Amino acid sequence: MLEITVKDFRQLTKRELYDLLQLRSEVFVVEQDCVYQDIDGKDQKALHVLGYKVDKLVAYTRVFKPGDYFDETSIGRVVVRESERQHKYGYDIMNASIKAIKQYYNTDTIRISAQTYLKKFYGNIGFKAEGEEYLEDGIPHVNMIKS
Repeated sequence: MLEITVKDFRQLTKRELYDLLQLRSEVFVVEQDCVYQDIDGKDQKALHVLGYKVDKLVAYTRVFKPGDYFDETSIGRVVVRESERQHKYGYDIMNASIKAIKQYYNTDTIRISAQTYLKKFYGNIGFKAEGEEYLEDGIPHVNMIKS
């Protein structure tokens, strides 16, 4: 069971910030072998959805209000530690993120830039692909929307 919290940037402890940057780097840079600028100056605008299991960050997203990333609210940097994926924590962290969007921004419309291989996963949560696939940091992506 995950203990999920939602915090804005100023509320993050140093440990939480370290944990989320470490997890993102572990998955997006090392595991996916993708050299890109993860620390992009947008974390300060985001809500951070942190999923801890026994004091270890195992799932994470960041959430943006309309206009801060896309015209709609959005969820990004969706990540689950590789050793924990069999527990389906991706659904838990995404559902918590959708709930946070409803609570903080009072909207149901959410846009994401999804890695193409995860279209089915996001489809199971109610997102629908929109437009053509495109490369982002050398990885195939597709825009998806939920409303």
